[in-house]
Amino acid sequence: MSAAHAADVVQPVETSGFDWSGVYVGFGVGAGANSHKLSSDFISGVSLDGIGGEGVYGELTAGYDYMVSPRFLLGGLVDVHVGNIETSLDVGPFNASIQETYGFDAGLRAGYLITPNTLGYVMGGYSWQKYKLDTNAGFGFDWDQSGYFVGGGLETAINSNWTIKTEYRYTRFGTKDDLLSEAGIPSPDGALNLDTSRHTFQVAASYRFGAQNGAATSFETPAYNWTGFYIGGGLGAGASVHQLEIPPLLGAKFNGLGGEGVLGELNVGYDHDFGSWVAGVMVDARYSGMTSQLDIPGGSINLDTDYGFDVLGRVGMKMNESTLAYALAGYSWQHFDLNASDPVGDIIDWGSSGFSVGGGLETAVSSNVTLGLEYRYSQFAKKDFSSDLGLPDDSVTSKASFHTVRIGAKYKFN
Repeated sequence: MSAAHAADVVQPVETSGFDWSGVYVGFGVGAGANSHKLSSDFISGVSLDGIGGEGVYGELTAGYDYMVSPRFLLGGLVDVHVGNIETSLDVGPFNASIQETYGFDAGLRAGYLITPNTLGYVMGGYSWQKYKLDTNAGFGFDWDQSGYFVGGGLETAINSNWTIKTEYRYTRFGTKDDLLSEAGIPSPDGALNLDTSRHTFQVAASYRFGAQNGAATSFETPAYNWTGFYIGGGLGAGASVHQLEIPPLLGAKFNGLGGEGVLGELNVGYDHDFGSWVAGVMVDARYSGMTSQLDIPGGSINLDTDYGFDVLGRVGMKMNESTLAYALAGYSWQHFDLNASDPVGDIIDWGSSGFSVGGGLETAVSSNVTLGLEYRYSQFAKKDFSSDLGLPDDSVTSKASFHTVRIGAKYKFN
């Protein structure tokens, strides 16, 4: 067999195991977006879903995992986070903002070892969050909301004690029906209801005490060669934030109008393995259900984020024999559709170019198949609606950004 041909052969290898049982502590940074739905028990058929915000956060976590079998894990965790996911409004000299300040989560997770050093997991539990309304008019207050979170991630060992992970969480808070009372405005419960959901993604590192002492999770794992063409697909979720600007209205700027939903994606690409590093290009097409909706008696008005595509490059570093951590960036295009319920139908639709940046973890499950969890932040060019409304240029504009996460699978052709 020639040396060149031998280099392309993927042989299973026996990998020394990482002891996943035990206590760990960690820290992480993340980004995300939320969507607030406003409604009232006293105004039937009227609601706005939603008001959106976006930002970043930092997190500290502690937890305990236990291997219940050679490949299955159960664990518990508690974390605290501080961030600036925010919605803002500026009109003339007045400005206001709603910001997520600090909070905590407590939950359980169940994991499966894809390789001895890489864990895929799902999670869920209780979430609590503090919010704050600030204005420059001498008025402001704060409140808290509690609810639940669900999510999942990939975590991989990078040495004898440290792991890194990529993780997505969807958080849903209970209805806040006494918001006006907490603001000091006498009113019955239900006069203004607030329902909040949040989509977040984080990259985190954890230190596991005593992990270097165990090898109970050792089994064969593919030594993956990343060079080759591939096809793949993924399912995900995310949130959109539209920044509206109306300069004739005292320079009004609202960031933003929020939406959320799920997405599906197909992709093709090529990677080249340089040893410790991997570089590649990818083209994908997606269909999304991210929607903002205003309900009124007799119908609704929707802003749909439906189909689009990306052309991306990525560069990754191997964390171990079969797992890649990577960053990506490139061109994105998205179609938007503003429509109303019958008999109005379509109002206006448009396409917008922009860019995406992000990253993730991807791990081999065989000599041809990988699984990955990936985050992207996408921002698109400003759309001018002025001519559609019979107004001078730049009278009404909108600019969209997305925070999306997808779990995907790829098949590589050898």
